Amino acid sequence: MKKVSVIGAGNVGGTTAMRIAESGLAQVALIDIAENMTKAKALDIEDARYALKCDTHIKGTNDFSALSDSDIVVVTAGFPRKPGMTREDLLSKNAAIMTDVCGHITRYAKDAIVIIVSNPLDAMTYLAFKKTGIPKHKIFGMGVNLDSSRFANLIAKKLGVEVEKINALVIGSHGETMLPLPRATKVGNKPLVDLLSEVEVASLVEATKKRGAEIVSLYGAGSAYYSPSAAIFEIVKTILSGHAKEIPVSAVLDGEYDCREVSIGVLTKIGLSGIEKIIEIDLTLSEKQAFQQSAQAIKESIKFLNV
Repeated sequence: MKKVSVIGAGNVGGTTAMRIAESGLAQVALIDIAENMTKAKALDIEDARYALKCDTHIKGTNDFSALSDSDIVVVTAGFPRKPGMTREDLLSKNAAIMTDVCGHITRYAKDAIVIIVSNPLDAMTYLAFKKTGIPKHKIFGMGVNLDSSRFANLIAKKLGVEVEKINALVIGSHGETMLPLPRATKVGNKPLVDLLSEVEVASLVEATKKRGAEIVSLYGAGSAYYSPSAAIFEIVKTILSGHAKEIPVSAVLDGEYDCREVSIGVLTKIGLSGIEKIIEIDLTLSEKQAFQQSAQAIKESIKFLNV
């Protein structure tokens, strides 16, 4: 059986572990320095086996050697975003944690595909890429897959249609400078821009950008975890199933979109080996400028990390 290790047993990590374990696609190792919480969540998930009639295999531990033989490693470890806190505020706190985690991955799971979820996501993805030396097609961030899901949800609610009929796309950073693409977003076979007014589209774009902060504000302590875990699970399921799929993720670019030395959200084809292809969307001049601004904002964070 395939193996997925989830580093970080907080709300995002714990819910992700639950989704994967209950799918039966892989055995799961849930790893966190908070040993009792990690073991408790693993036992709690395991106790649902009979009710759900699924043969769940999950282990909770604080021993990073449990990473051994992982096919996929999901990194959620880090401090959560709090009300009023920008993603950049998290940089100094989470960079040290990510560096430590990367050491364990390099030691025990250097051949695994690594999915970064820790925030600020794009900068943390690039930091992990540099610290582990893992090829860029095998290490990437969840990011804009979640943002695209949020965009699709808001569109579905606005139009009163099934979310399955929507193919939404967000690129750029997983943060304030993200770039929802209404022109490349379709409802059925129709572009979103043909179904709504310019004002209505702009409102949906703005709501998508603010969605994460809205949830953080309402929780009061902590951030979203149901939708992030679902976005992670879609990527994990795609890799494990062997059926390649177009999914936007935070990828390390090497000339695509005229960008280098940065990890940023782009549309990709994900398969058994990770990123099989980076799909470059034809952007308008204003979209290109917005994307470059997004990339520059990430580069400033990377520069702060000195990697």
